[in-house]
This record gives sequence, C-alpha cells and structure tokens, in this order.
Amino acid sequence: MSQPAFSMRIRNLEERLGTALVKRGNRFQGLTAEGEAILQHARKILDDVRALEQDVRAVKGEVTGCLTLGAIPTTIAYAAQLAIRLRDSNPGLTLRIVSDTSLGIQQGVDDSTYDAGLTYSEGVSTDLLKLEALYQERYVLLAPRTLAPRDSGVATWAEAAKVPLCLLEPHMQNRRILDQVFADCGLQPSVISETNGFTAAMVMAVHGMAATIVPEVYLEAVVLDGGVVALPLEQPIVEKSVGLITPGRNPNIPVLQALRRAADLS
Repeated sequence: MSQPAFSMRIRNLEERLGTALVKRGNRFQGLTAEGEAILQHARKILDDVRALEQDVRAVKGEVTGCLTLGAIPTTIAYAAQLAIRLRDSNPGLTLRIVSDTSLGIQQGVDDSTYDAGLTYSEGVSTDLLKLEALYQERYVLLAPRTLAPRDSGVATWAEAAKVPLCLLEPHMQNRRILDQVFADCGLQPSVISETNGFTAAMVMAVHGMAATIVPEVYLEAVVLDGGVVALPLEQPIVEKSVGLITPGRNPNIPVLQALRRAADLS
C-alpha cells in the first residue's frame, strides 16, 4: 500500500471515530492516546487470528509456521540449542533468531515483531509481558594461552582486568553488567576493542589479540581452539538471571507452548 493511500485510510478511520489518532506536524510525531488504544486492540486481534490458525493446526497434531525469537547476544548459543530441540519435536516449525538489545526485545515482543524473547530477567516489564526464568548466567574469561593468567582452573576479575579485552559495546546490558562488576571491585579493565556480538571477540581470542568475557552457556555450545583457555571468573562469582518473555496478551498459543516444552518450562 502506498503512503498516500495509507494516510487516507487513517483519515477515514479518524472521521469514522470522530477523533484524531495521529499527532501531526511537519512530520509524524506519534500516536494520540486514542491511537495507542486502537493499536493495542489491533495487536490483540492479530494475535487472536494467529492463535486461531495455530489452534486449528494443533487439533490436527501439527505445530507449524515460523517463530521469531529475539535474543540478547549472550543467549544466542542457547537460542541455537533451543532451535534444535524445537525442530526435533516439531519438524514443521521454523525458528528465526534475531540478536537485539534487551530493551529492543521487550519492545519487539510487545509489538509482535518477536513472538518471544530471551533476555535478562532484571528490568522486564511484567505488567505487559510474561517472564519465565530459564537459567543463571555465569561468566568465563576466554583468553589466548599467551595472555591467560594460567592454563586451567579459575581466574579472578582482578586478573581479567589486567589482560587486553574485547567486550560488547557500552550500550549493551551485558557490558553494563561487566562494567559494574569491575567498578564494584575498584578495577579499570583494559578494553582494546568493542563489538556487538561475540563472534569477533572469540576470533580475536583465537588469534591471540585479546581476551574476552563470555557467558558459561556460550562455551557449552562451541568447540574451543587449542590456543585458548576458558577460566571461570571468581572473586566475586557473578550470576544474572536469564528468562523467556512472551506477550501478556496471548501467551499460550501452540507455537509458544512448543517453545516452552523445548525450554523445559512445561
């Protein structure tokens, strides 16, 4: 639909309802309170239609379609394992995994960009979203042998601060968590590179350029190169809850029930 045709549809709806739905100026400024209310109803209608379609298929013993899962970077490996289990039990279902920030995932689940999300439990708006705890995220120093404080055992955060690090970007929640740990310990880490995902950081570790700090669950899904070592971080031991979020409007459609079964939540 063209922009002029869409604008005309909006104006026709405003005339029918007798109220403005859009804040207008030289450019789009957002929705009015009435517009936001209609948007929420429209999302619920779309959710209900989708639920109806999936319920009909479920009666036939089928869970099909495409599930879009938003995932913070630290959960990507877990999301991939989840996709494997989901496909094993539901071969007609495909899973699209999208890396995003924790805030972007909450917004995406609320506006139906994502069917569900994997994010930190802290800060989730549970008045709009359903939150279910999955696991505790713990942290590991992944370092080239030439930079690692030792070849096996554990490492302290003080030792991690002394090696050159590649970490996630400052606006990402995982980075804020790590920065807070270092600050609480009175440490200033040596960050020489930043990225928005762990692939670049792990490549740097393999090639001896820098170490990185990754979640323990990440290492359970990959095969490490012999030139790197993984040392769980202690002093202090830091744990952060990771959860599954789904829409509060209609959290029990068949595809989400299948996702919960794959995540051992039902």
